[in-house]
Amino acid sequence: QVQLVESGGGLVQAGGSLRLTCVASGGSFVYYNIGWFRLAPGKEREFVAGITWADGTTGYGSPVKGRFTISRDNRKNTVYLQMNSLKPEDTAAYYCAADRSVTSVVHMREGYYDYWGQGTQVTVSS
Repeated sequence: QVQLVESGGGLVQAGGSLRLTCVASGGSFVYYNIGWFRLAPGKEREFVAGITWADGTTGYGSPVKGRFTISRDNRKNTVYLQMNSLKPEDTAAYYCAADRSVTSVVHMREGYYDYWGQGTQVTVSS
């Protein structure tokens, strides 16, 4: 059983930056692909970014391409989401999730993910 804990959320002005952190404990974190999702009021949960365990292949949702960067440090059981040029529409609760499937593909559908953190709130003011 993997436990995921997100941190780093907060209030930031448009154009600013934040770095989210997802720390895992329990299980074999190094073998899991990790994804970030977000949920805004009145909207469905949306894929933001993902990274594979094997070769660090990354994938991004269209709204964040070129602005967000996902990375991981397997020695620290940690995944990061660097968010730059933030916009008010990035306001949401951000969740990290672990995908146990042994694949070099970044899955964008939440159904592939087995473990979820409790989320961290990001609010971008205009």
